[in-house]
Amino acid sequence: MLEVFYPDHEVGSAYDIDYESLYEKGCRGVIFDIDNTLVPHGAPADERAAALFVRLHKIGFRTVLLSNNKEPRVKLFNDGVGSKYIFKAGKPGREGYEKAMSLMGTIPKNTIFVGDQLFTDIWGAKKAGITTWLVKPIHPKEEIQIVLKRRLEWIVLFFYHRKHRKND
Repeated sequence: MLEVFYPDHEVGSAYDIDYESLYEKGCRGVIFDIDNTLVPHGAPADERAAALFVRLHKIGFRTVLLSNNKEPRVKLFNDGVGSKYIFKAGKPGREGYEKAMSLMGTIPKNTIFVGDQLFTDIWGAKKAGITTWLVKPIHPKEEIQIVLKRRLEWIVLFFYHRKHRKND
């Protein structure tokens, strides 16, 4: 039952993913969450984020930022990375993910999603048929509703890690 929340991949950071290898395997689009995935909550794009998007676009990837935040927040970050973006995305609903793929001209098979939350980011991407990458949150300071969700995520991740160890 909890498997609907399990990520396909888990890494320490969005900056640790081997995007070149994914491109060689046919991946063409990357959808990113912003807050606590690429930068601390509410922060503008930093040099590391800007360099990542330059790298991705140079490889040939199309990118979309997918956020439940309002446009001023998403635009603030996007000004530093130059991606397409969707604000007030309604995650974990499928519609935002499908719109992101439409903007990139991709399909679930050649798209990945990178985010830090199981119940919004990962679950929504999985419902849309997209391969998921769960990253550790960048900064521990979060809004109370996210802190509460994190406690539930710990339970899901406990069973995910237990199952993953059995299959290794």
